[in-house]
Amino acid sequence: MKIINKNRNIALAEDAVIAKTPLTRMVGLLNRRQFEQGQALIIKPCSSIHTFFMHFAIDVIFVDSNNRITKIIRSMRPFRISGIYLNALFTVEFPAGTLEKTSTQTGDYVTLID
Repeated sequence: MKIINKNRNIALAEDAVIAKTPLTRMVGLLNRRQFEQGQALIIKPCSSIHTFFMHFAIDVIFVDSNNRITKIIRSMRPFRISGIYLNALFTVEFPAGTLEKTSTQTGDYVTLID
């Protein structure tokens, strides 16, 4: 699955997977030793995340029901907890640096393409 920033007309990820069952949402990225550029994890539904026991920093976007980015966290380090963003329908985790590299901002819209 691809994730496109519609405002900037740029791909945020070419290889995204969805975690939508309780088990896949709970495991998330915990079983990975690395997270490559172009990859992403979509967690649905999700309004808060943690990075306990992860091995790397991540960029995170929180997205509402209109596919608008409502919150961005850049380079969230391991063993951290995000705030709770009640308007978020889902969250996308990217390798650290992705959002800066693509100039992604709060208020931008994303599209998910199968």
